[in-house]
Amino acid sequence: MSTQYIDDMSGVSTTGHEWDGIRELNNPLPRWWVVTFYVTIAWAIGYTIAYPAWPMPTSATKGALGYSSRNEVKTELAAAEAAKAKYVAAVGSKTVSEIAADDALREFAVAAGGAAFRVNCVQCHGSGAQGSKGFPNLNDDDWLWGGKTDEIQQTITHGIRFTADGDTRQSEMPAFVDVLKPEQIAQVSAFVTSLSGPVKDKSLIEPGSKVFAENCAVCHGENAKGNREFGAPDLTDAIWLYGSGEAAVAAQVRTPKQGVMPAWIERLGEVKVKELAIYVHSLGGGE
Repeated sequence: MSTQYIDDMSGVSTTGHEWDGIRELNNPLPRWWVVTFYVTIAWAIGYTIAYPAWPMPTSATKGALGYSSRNEVKTELAAAEAAKAKYVAAVGSKTVSEIAADDALREFAVAAGGAAFRVNCVQCHGSGAQGSKGFPNLNDDDWLWGGKTDEIQQTITHGIRFTADGDTRQSEMPAFVDVLKPEQIAQVSAFVTSLSGPVKDKSLIEPGSKVFAENCAVCHGENAKGNREFGAPDLTDAIWLYGSGEAAVAAQVRTPKQGVMPAWIERLGEVKVKELAIYVHSLGGGE
């Protein structure tokens, strides 16, 4: 049973509850707080009437205003598509060289190409296009097939060693394990490694240069600078696709790895391929 009392010090009545001799004063809430509380209740009721709110067995209440966040998103996306339509049309009608020469169009292509790269290319070339073992770094200036915008476009369009496309980039390094003796492979590997770094046994360099001239110069060139016509890499720099050092070079000479890049034209279309070419060229390594 509860009994109300009047507090002697404050003159305020108590709630009638008592806990271990402690009584609770029955102070009324501030008027502004009470008004705000009822306003929020009224607002919540009005909101649930005006907007979709209450879940039903198969859907939800539609709301008196007929508002839909899905429709709002669709409207915004449609507006965005309309805004970029003229740029997409321009990219489709111009060559990559013409796109690169137009500041506004190039900026659009770089942004669109970057988005396409993050969806389709990062799996092999990395999120920063830095590449990894067997997948080339697209930020440097070492290009097997050329780093100009039209050359990059050609590579993306038809791929590399992609047999389903008749215009794909083709090159194939033979397996010299069936051509050279083990000591010759060691010699030529030492020679190739010496072009950009130290070797363990310098006595192998001179005979290795002869092996190179007889077997490798036809593709890589007499100066080992490579040949883009064949997709033969420059062997004098320090950029290695399948690993550096004599052991890695020897492994590639014996049984070379032949990477494959798919042709993207059928999947992405001409406009998106152009945008990708412009984006890749913008990374800094393009010529």
